[in-house]
Amino acid sequence: MDKALIFDIQGFSVHDGPGSRTLIFFAGCPLRCAWCSNPEGLELKQKVMFVGKKCKRSKYGCTRCVEACPHRAAYVNDAEEGAPVAFDREACDACTTFECVHACYAEALKLSGTWMTRDEVQDVVLRDRKYWSDGGGVTFSGGEALMQHEFVREIAQWCKAAKINTAIETTAYAEQQVFLDVMQHIDFAFIDIKHMDSARHREKTGVGNELILGNITALVRSGWPGRLIIRMPAIRGYNDTDENIRAMADFMNERGLYEANILPFHRLGDSKYTQLGKQYAYADETPTPEDKLEHMQDLFLEQRIACYVAEGVMY
Repeated sequence: MDKALIFDIQGFSVHDGPGSRTLIFFAGCPLRCAWCSNPEGLELKQKVMFVGKKCKRSKYGCTRCVEACPHRAAYVNDAEEGAPVAFDREACDACTTFECVHACYAEALKLSGTWMTRDEVQDVVLRDRKYWSDGGGVTFSGGEALMQHEFVREIAQWCKAAKINTAIETTAYAEQQVFLDVMQHIDFAFIDIKHMDSARHREKTGVGNELILGNITALVRSGWPGRLIIRMPAIRGYNDTDENIRAMADFMNERGLYEANILPFHRLGDSKYTQLGKQYAYADETPTPEDKLEHMQDLFLEQRIACYVAEGVMY
């Protein structure tokens, strides 16, 4: 794979593996988690995002994007004085040339990702490497990095040859051979389990959990020497029950896994849905209460699973 669609690269990340890290977000995801905070990374396709507060239409009457769009997807309601620019999202999603983005001098329109070559990604990693603390490295995230597994494997191989620590944040929802092939080049992994009941898992993510649990089991049985932490987003009324947490702890104990990571719910991705012209299903949800997080943590600890509550993680 010559290029990968990457929707963000963050330097100096301290929540996504040991030390200070370069965090690479790969576009494309086979799951559709209702609470996802990275909706711009769900599809393996560039999307037009509209940051309304930057638009100069109301203040200066700018219509450059409307004039540039050959699909008439950008438009203004002439019957309403000072009306903001609006978009036909179906037409926008079909576009591959993005004339409106190139025409917008105010940067109110932007693309959700950039196609990057291996050399370009490696240059970023080498630039950041100068500032890592001991134990830092690269973390592959998303979206789901395994959707672009060939590119990820090649970058991970290069990292290993350069003595760079590698980590991955993954749903593990991929063909087993693909999953195990990439994991050969990974030192540290966070794997999400959204729910232990497959029907409930499908209810909020669009897929069952059999492949995920099977891949975790296969990884353990393969003798993989890395460090594995099981992650669970805390979603009120969905997977935060005692029954689900005990089932997850049992699954982990049966496979010799002893580290869990609870991700408190947040709405950090709320504005991205607005920029994509989408509705956020969890727009009215509140952060996970501290006492609930402590109770969930205690349940894991009772089952002899080391558990900590993470902060600052986008999921």
